[in-house]
Amino acid sequence: MELPRIITELPGPRARAVIERDSQVVSPSYTRRYPLVARKGQGAIIEDVDGNRFLDFTAGIAVVATGHCHPRVVDAIQRQAARLIHMSGTDFYYEEMADLAEKLAAIAPGGGARRVYFGNSGTEAVEAAMKLARHATGREKFIAFYGAFHGRTMGSLSLTASRQIQKKGFGTLLGGVYHAPFANPYRSGKAPAECAAEALNYIEDTLFRMVLPPHEVAAIVVEPIQGESGYVVPPPEFLSGLREIVDRNGILLIADEVQSGMGRTGRWWACEHFDLAPDIITVAKGISSGMPLSATIARAEIMQWAPGAHASTFGGNPVSIAAALETIALLEGGMIANAARMGRHLMDRFRSWPERYPHVGDVRGIGLMIGIEIVKDQKSRERAPELREQIGDLAFERGLVLLGAGPNSLRLSPPLCITEEQADFAADTLEECLRITSRT
Repeated sequence: MELPRIITELPGPRARAVIERDSQVVSPSYTRRYPLVARKGQGAIIEDVDGNRFLDFTAGIAVVATGHCHPRVVDAIQRQAARLIHMSGTDFYYEEMADLAEKLAAIAPGGGARRVYFGNSGTEAVEAAMKLARHATGREKFIAFYGAFHGRTMGSLSLTASRQIQKKGFGTLLGGVYHAPFANPYRSGKAPAECAAEALNYIEDTLFRMVLPPHEVAAIVVEPIQGESGYVVPPPEFLSGLREIVDRNGILLIADEVQSGMGRTGRWWACEHFDLAPDIITVAKGISSGMPLSATIARAEIMQWAPGAHASTFGGNPVSIAAALETIALLEGGMIANAARMGRHLMDRFRSWPERYPHVGDVRGIGLMIGIEIVKDQKSRERAPELREQIGDLAFERGLVLLGAGPNSLRLSPPLCITEEQADFAADTLEECLRITSRT
């Protein structure tokens, strides 16, 4: 199963039946963009219940880093499940938890001693990072960024500022959270260094001078590459400037690498492309090839809370850890390098698109974390969300599964195992969709 094959109308009859049943009993809060009812997957190909095959350029929302059902990951899960499924690492020990913590500590950016807390999801990793920052500093306030997505539980949701629907109707969230502009060169219309300086100045000249004493701030929380707002890559000066601000004011820097970490950008961490060493880093999604697991990694001197201060019954489950250890081995064994190589290949294809297609405003990304911003016209840069959806629908009809990010961007986040043939299929398909929409 290497390339797509569409054999029925979409959705097919079996898919329609499942969607109808689902609509009666499953929460309507989910955002299902396409009528895709998955049945099985292998590598970068997903097959639906009607036998249609799609090239998955979402990787289950940047989760299945090694591809769907990699044989070595499946084998690791099966072997561990036959030996020990659960014992709760919050109250007992098992060797695999120490193995994974040692590995994550070793690959964490910045070097030095690290400690690791295990949870089940990205939002849990962020919640743990927030609690840890308060505990370590004795301060209680946070700075996050407009466009950020850090999760949907109450603390992480307080940091999130990507779409108002995510907060609507939930009342008062965590107090003491302030937001600042993220450095987005395309949207600012300014040169990268000027864009970075403007965003940094807002923190110091507006927040710190007018509303937020810096000595009350526990941490600044930032995605090195913003995910849900459109895969926005900031200028290097922005992240280095944040490091200088936190160091001057005794603030911790939390890097949310839930979506950008685990090799997606062609290095272990997006931070590494900016020579950024955060104090705390959060990771989930790609860490265990689809099994529920997250980690909060911190400098050892920061993670000094007492037994019982924070824990999770299922965090660091033995089966998820087994999947993570095999995932890391596969990433080290060539998939991170492939992500860098395929990312360069795709960007070589995409770089000329703003010149060739009037609705492509910007193409940006690192490795296999690529965003394509769709606009009504390049002069005004007015966002075109309906056109973005139309392009996505056309791609789906041709066997390519994409997701949007932000108001008007397409995100490309395929498994790190994609081949050049699959990358070219995705690029060819998108070019066809852009040609069609450019004529309408």
